[in-house]
Amino acid sequence: MFVEINGNQLNVEVTGPEGAPVLIAHHGGGGIGSLAEPKATFGPLADRFRVVVFDAFGCGLSEGKPPFSHERWAADVDGLREWIGADQVIVAGGSYGGFIALEYAVRYPDRVRAMILRDTSADGSNLELAFENARNQDRVEINWDNFNRYWSGNIRDDEDLKASWAELIPLYDYEYDAEKSAKSVEAGIYRHEAHNWCFKHNWGNYDVKPALPSLHCPTLVTVGRRDWVTPVSSAETIASLIPGSKLVVFEKSGHSPQIEEAELFQQVMREFLDEAIPAVSSAR
Repeated sequence: MFVEINGNQLNVEVTGPEGAPVLIAHHGGGGIGSLAEPKATFGPLADRFRVVVFDAFGCGLSEGKPPFSHERWAADVDGLREWIGADQVIVAGGSYGGFIALEYAVRYPDRVRAMILRDTSADGSNLELAFENARNQDRVEINWDNFNRYWSGNIRDDEDLKASWAELIPLYDYEYDAEKSAKSVEAGIYRHEAHNWCFKHNWGNYDVKPALPSLHCPTLVTVGRRDWVTPVSSAETIASLIPGSKLVVFEKSGHSPQIEEAELFQQVMREFLDEAIPAVSSAR
């Protein structure tokens, strides 16, 4: 369904019982992301939580014209919180969605009941490591012109974004499956303007590290051992700065442990949430 949030129509899906604790999940990818991934990842939690997934402003099927700022995306998360009628929410996000989850927690700390992060970073320094990892890998031959245009926000149009993503996707998995990756590329929705904003305008100003020690929400930080773009060191930085946070490294995953080690990922999430937000037993 489409819901008007902050004056724009967002594509939103809600599952789970009314009155249950609310979890809002932000997809990754900037202009290559949509609600499909968080729906698959967090949808199974709908037996106990009210799960809200959505195409971010300027992404997927949602409305959107620039600017696509972190401030605006975080404000939309809070707009969804208000729309669903929750005083506090569990906020979740992976990859670029993790940046927005962190931005939301920093900007709206009183609204966050708990936080789940996956393969993300607290600032833009991970790109230096990503470039180094790309140079040192032997899985695929890099077209460095396309690589640099992708990460500097100089993509020409939606088809160019799709083609550039198709060249990069072999780097992301623990074990590369060409057929699976090709299907993933074809299933995507590509919005080059949002993508370009991420890396041309947002990236240089993104650094939430100084604010993280002030957060007091229970936080789960997850990462794949072979994540090339937001590596383990990025997750370790986040976990070291948020008091009481829990870090879990998935040993047989790249950038997507929620897919590559799905059963274990679900188990880790549920154990974290059971401790952070204990289920209320019905009185007999």
